[in-house]
Amino acid sequence: AQGSVAQSCLAPTACAARLGALPFSAMGKLHTISRGYRSGTRNKFSKKFRTKGMPGVSRYLATFKRGDYVDIIVDSSVQKGMPFSFYHGRTGVVFNVNRNALGVEMTKIVGNRQLRKRIHVNIAHVRKSRCNEDFLRRVKENDRKKQDAKLLGTTAHVKRVPEGPKEMKIVKAAPEDVEVLTPLPFIENYF
Repeated sequence: AQGSVAQSCLAPTACAARLGALPFSAMGKLHTISRGYRSGTRNKFSKKFRTKGMPGVSRYLATFKRGDYVDIIVDSSVQKGMPFSFYHGRTGVVFNVNRNALGVEMTKIVGNRQLRKRIHVNIAHVRKSRCNEDFLRRVKENDRKKQDAKLLGTTAHVKRVPEGPKEMKIVKAAPEDVEVLTPLPFIENYF
């Protein structure tokens, strides 16, 4: 009886039907590769140690104006107005201010060109950027220098000058302090 089963099981579909199991082709797709809106953000959207939970009130009380530089940092505890994962960590310029959201404009490199992207983001996902702090500080200093120079009747030099090479110096030493580090000549020993 076993020999007859072995001979008749040459066709896999007939054998599977006889044994009560489905062949692999009839089972369909075994798993799907998920590519949802938040795919691949397990670490990117995770909150740091002891910062879990909803954001504080100060996050919502910050004032933003058009033209401000802002950093988009996604707060995963607030799902409303959450930007796509690509924009996490990007810096942009505010072009619109709404009741609960900000319009942020930034550039995105696609292929060989730069696109201007405009998105609206909830205030919980936006923080004031410090990218132009140094520039604004220099502007204030230069304005003050120009004002002082105008009072003195001179011209102010406000351009940044790169740091050049170090100044020349001569190292002096007594002859007995000089230690020669050249290797000793090789002398063959014939004994």
